[in-house]
Amino acid sequence: MNDSCSETVRLMKLAIDQANLAMDALEVPVGCVIVHDGKVISSGRNRTTETRNATRHAEMEAVDVLLEQWQKNGLSMSEVAEKFSNCTLYVTCEPCIMCASALSILGIKEVFYGCSNDKFGGCGSILSLHQNSTDSPNNEVPLGKGFKCTGGIMASEAVLLLRTFYEQGNPNAPKPHRPVAVASDKNELELLVADMVEAVFQCPAQEECLRLTN
Repeated sequence: MNDSCSETVRLMKLAIDQANLAMDALEVPVGCVIVHDGKVISSGRNRTTETRNATRHAEMEAVDVLLEQWQKNGLSMSEVAEKFSNCTLYVTCEPCIMCASALSILGIKEVFYGCSNDKFGGCGSILSLHQNSTDSPNNEVPLGKGFKCTGGIMASEAVLLLRTFYEQGNPNAPKPHRPVAVASDKNELELLVADMVEAVFQCPAQEECLRLTN
């Protein structure tokens, strides 16, 4: 393993640590860290149940820490944009459409994620918002700058967290579409994980992204 791959895995392990904290708090286990010049400057985990706010995904938690900090430091919007353009996000599950939109608007440099989000993924699974350009059709609000994106980093570990959470039962989850059961093969596992991811990734994407631009 070369130095670059080793560093990527090291940082994803920190995101996994955040996901474990989420699971300990009975939240869907997704976590992330934001890195600048090789240093972790922010971290986040799902807090949708704790806050009773469907937009409080791990990525939004980590982003808001930085926005608050930089605004307190008196940075202008252009300076904040410059900061984000030099940041990299490591997150255990592919950002949903809301989070991918926000990251694109903020102009983050690069994203590494673990497992795919087959129902709500905004980085290739459903939409490819990381590929958006600053050009927008019909004179609409620009969709974002786009960002480099790489998936599959410690994907099996990320899936195992979701699987474990699902199998142990989530007291905060809505009634499942199918009975809770231990997955016996890959296809069943994918269905189980998809159900669990669905419980957290239903959110008002447009409203939250507009908040970030105000």
